Amino acid sequence: MDAGKKIYFASDFHLGVPTHDQSLAREKKIIRWLDSIKNTAQEIYLVGDIFDFWWEYKYTIPKGQTRLLGKIAELTDSGIPVHFFTGNHDLWMKDYFVTELGVTVNKEPIKRVINGKTLFIGHGDGLGPGDNWYKFLKKCFTSPFLIWCFNRLHPNFGFYIARRSSKRSRVITGDSDKEFLGKENEWLYSFCKDELKNGHVDYFIFGHRHLPLNLEVSPTSTYINLGEWINYCTYAQFDGNTLELKTFEG
Repeated sequence: MDAGKKIYFASDFHLGVPTHDQSLAREKKIIRWLDSIKNTAQEIYLVGDIFDFWWEYKYTIPKGQTRLLGKIAELTDSGIPVHFFTGNHDLWMKDYFVTELGVTVNKEPIKRVINGKTLFIGHGDGLGPGDNWYKFLKKCFTSPFLIWCFNRLHPNFGFYIARRSSKRSRVITGDSDKEFLGKENEWLYSFCKDELKNGHVDYFIFGHRHLPLNLEVSPTSTYINLGEWINYCTYAQFDGNTLELKTFEG
């Protein structure tokens, strides 16, 4: 890493809900955060569920969030790599972010070795034991045949169905995972424990859980959950040696 530079991680903005005005206020806050880090950012990782719903038709994308899209283009144009990870709400990304915004899109978790530290990065959905219903749904959501069927719908009708479905989101219903369940009941913590059997990882970095977490997995391994931006506005900062969980604007 370059001297004085840092790598930043954030997830679960859930832009688009619960109302237009609330989403817009949150989007503007995210822009302020990106402006505050751009001079020190070596890379930026947006780790899933950035949008509460995202779908790319051949010539159409969802309306809204233009400030964020423009800011990302500004960052990549200035030479700052931006990495997107698809989450369970925005897993239908195709090539728009790659071709228009210069973003790297990851649909699976990745491992990076930076300054001798191994980072395991992913949204976190479908990992670990349990959550079998969602794992089944994810197979349906990523079925090429069902995606082809949805693409046949007019965008007005397709986006209407998606918005109606989003009303069951944990963000809207208030079921925002506010309670820590204890290490052994945290599915992603269990995943981290099992993953260490395949090789050393210094930091596991996930979203999805919605609760900011900083848990020791082993004496040399830590699980960080990035939280969400409805209630917590938390993000992680890596200086090449230490990964810290921070809060933006209190």
